[in-house]
Amino acid sequence: MTQVNWFEIPAQDVGRAVEFYGTVLGEPLGEMDGPDGQMHVFMGADGPAGQLAQGEPVAGGVTIYLDCADIDAALGRVEAAGGAVVQTRTSIGPFGFVGQFTDSEGNTVALHTGL
Repeated sequence: MTQVNWFEIPAQDVGRAVEFYGTVLGEPLGEMDGPDGQMHVFMGADGPAGQLAQGEPVAGGVTIYLDCADIDAALGRVEAAGGAVVQTRTSIGPFGFVGQFTDSEGNTVALHTGL
């Protein structure tokens, strides 16, 4: 079973975006320490489910992270399926590993494993 286990919404001004989403959703975003400093997170039933990420919005905007036990194997199949690898398996410290690819339709999708 494949599931979305994380998402990132890019924000040029994270403080402004924190205020916006807190207002729209009617509750403040959570905060936690991340690999690159303080993270502003959307809380799910089981803890953090996504974050506001400092950066310029890109085509497509939101990045979803699909749960994937073997990122290297999955990325190894991307080109043959008509996509392109954007980021090879990369450590995010105690949060596991990620990798990214563009799919056959031009969408950028990320993979995540806690292993």
